[in-house]
Amino acid sequence: MLPFEAALKGAQEVGSTVFTISVSLIAVFIPLLLMGGIVGRLFREFAVTLSVAITVSMVISLTATPMMCAYLLKTEQSHGWMYRTSERAFDWVVNVYGRTLSVALRFRAITLLVLLATIGLNVYLFIHVPKGFFPQQDNGRIQGSITADQDSSFQAMDKTMLSMINIVAADPAIDTVNGFTGGSTYNTARLFISLKPLDQRKISADLIIARLRPKLARVPGATLYLQAAQDLRVGGRQSNAQYQFTMQGDNLDDLNQFAPKIVEELKAIPLITDVSSDQQNRGLQALIQYDRGTSARFGITPQLIDDTLYDAFGQRQVSTMYTSLNQYHVVMEASPEFWQNPLFLEQVYVNSPTGQQVPLSAFAKVASTTAPLTVTHQGLFPAVTISFNLKPGVALGDAVNATTVAAAKVGLPPTIQTEFAGTAQAYQASLASEPILITAALVTVYIILAILYESYVHPITIISSLPAASVGALLALQFTHTDLSIIAIIGIILLIGIVKKNAIMMIDFALAAERNEGKNSYDSIVEACMLRFRPILMTTMAALLGALPLALGSGTGSELRRPLGIAIIGGLVASQLLTLYTTPVVYLYFDNLRTRFWPAPVHQL
Repeated sequence: MLPFEAALKGAQEVGSTVFTISVSLIAVFIPLLLMGGIVGRLFREFAVTLSVAITVSMVISLTATPMMCAYLLKTEQSHGWMYRTSERAFDWVVNVYGRTLSVALRFRAITLLVLLATIGLNVYLFIHVPKGFFPQQDNGRIQGSITADQDSSFQAMDKTMLSMINIVAADPAIDTVNGFTGGSTYNTARLFISLKPLDQRKISADLIIARLRPKLARVPGATLYLQAAQDLRVGGRQSNAQYQFTMQGDNLDDLNQFAPKIVEELKAIPLITDVSSDQQNRGLQALIQYDRGTSARFGITPQLIDDTLYDAFGQRQVSTMYTSLNQYHVVMEASPEFWQNPLFLEQVYVNSPTGQQVPLSAFAKVASTTAPLTVTHQGLFPAVTISFNLKPGVALGDAVNATTVAAAKVGLPPTIQTEFAGTAQAYQASLASEPILITAALVTVYIILAILYESYVHPITIISSLPAASVGALLALQFTHTDLSIIAIIGIILLIGIVKKNAIMMIDFALAAERNEGKNSYDSIVEACMLRFRPILMTTMAALLGALPLALGSGTGSELRRPLGIAIIGGLVASQLLTLYTTPVVYLYFDNLRTRFWPAPVHQL
């Protein structure tokens, strides 16, 4: 046969198969395109890019590839020793597959039970596998938040921050440390830490944080909460840790009573660490209680007292200095050594209207009480945000479940509502949508295949190849101690499109053999398995090798891509081992049912 004729015949033989595989693969991404929320916004471009790439690849495969085969393939050519050796090895693999396939077809009931057990194992693994949102990254940056005693001054906070900066900078894995004080309150500060390259420090950011914690705990009166910076973080709420749990109440008194109890319960959970609260209700304030009668005898009014105190301890602008290039505001206040201690209030003198300087202590006394430094709100109601980090190796799903159970032990009143916020809240939303997303992908694939095959039965045969892939992906995640995150779910959805091409190749050939050559279902599916074994093996190996860089990558931020590669590799290996045997068995069972209940022949578009 001439190369042109061979290329044309090959294109005609695989044309419908390529079209079916491409269309069903694009159908997998339809749920991603229609998905809402943060996950939908993140992966919409991903789905569009792959859909367009698959469409272009299909057109090239059906046009340019046959043309290149007609011009480049030779009818007769000699091969070297490497080709002959690899062909002998492949022929041996094909013979082994043929013998094992005959055994699987002889004991169809056992093979079908293996498939049903695989489906049951899927359900078990999806329930019990550790679940997360996005993988914990190490991108060379750490964020820190210092919270000191609520009666700390700005100067004391500055000294505390410098002490902690020195401790952090002394660590051999730290490159630079920057910090600043003064946020919403004087007793807080922020640190921004840059790490040395991974090949120099040798350990991850989480282990560096664990190494720094006991050293930083020696600084009295303050706590430094550290967290590895993430490329993907949901929510704009600033907190001391990566995950937030909020309490929203109808009144502030209930929050002041129950928020510390929740914090103590969460600190007892062994799965989380760095538990802290943004509740700042123990600050110190000084109340000036003056005697109206005594102050009136001196001619001193309340406004005069207020102006005198503001002149000394406020920031009153009293003048503006102008130069040729700039202007400067002059602010009057007492020297810093006089406003660091409330006892200095007794040394304040008030100028009476008569010109007499009257000590404040002559008609007033100072009473110290506590007051909130700040009251945070969520919506229109007061709220308290409790933040926490995960210990190394802990899945976010386990920590969320433990937090929910611990909060339920406190017995909160009906006036307080609790919920997760930020990344933890987005995780809960994604966890609820994961089964819907996978189910929608399967239903979409079934509808597309049913239209292409004009059959209700054969799409089920094709979809029966998917449980093995998902089991392999979940077992690979378990073996590598990787959470079932959003990235891993995307990998499983990709497997739905990749793995089903094995069954499509077999079923397309078997249906063509039944229709054109008059063969029975058994002979046609056996011939399909043997002749399509090589392209199935080649395409599977190509996809597997393409996923290896994702699974084995070790650069900055590679943790975000690794679950995708692990899920694809595990799914491809498991599907290659199982679907080559289970798909022919399912095909024969459904063909028997079709022959019994729907004797009319099945046609393909």
